[in-house]
Amino acid sequence: MLKITDIIIDPLTLGSKLWLVDIQPAYSYVNGHRTDTITGYRYTVALPEKNLEKIAVRIDGAQKMENPNGFVEVTFSDLELFIYWGAQNQPQVGARATDIQLVSSARNKE
Repeated sequence: MLKITDIIIDPLTLGSKLWLVDIQPAYSYVNGHRTDTITGYRYTVALPEKNLEKIAVRIDGAQKMENPNGFVEVTFSDLELFIYWGAQNQPQVGARATDIQLVSSARNKE
């Protein structure tokens, strides 16, 4: 039987523009409890084609860029969306990637 967590969601559903608005560390968890070990970073992007909804994209490893002052347009390498079960036992959409790059025509919001 196909499980909901086996469904792959097309990243194109996010729209063609992704605006990086925040960067936060991602920590490892042991037995359901957060440790002080940073394993990567979550890059929160606003989706201008989806009423500025936001999604955080996790990239393991070192921080790839500085937190923007306002927002910058970005693109991700190997962006993957997936479904996971949240704290209230509700399905949530998660995202992960292997890298992030600035889009050359990006402008900082003043």
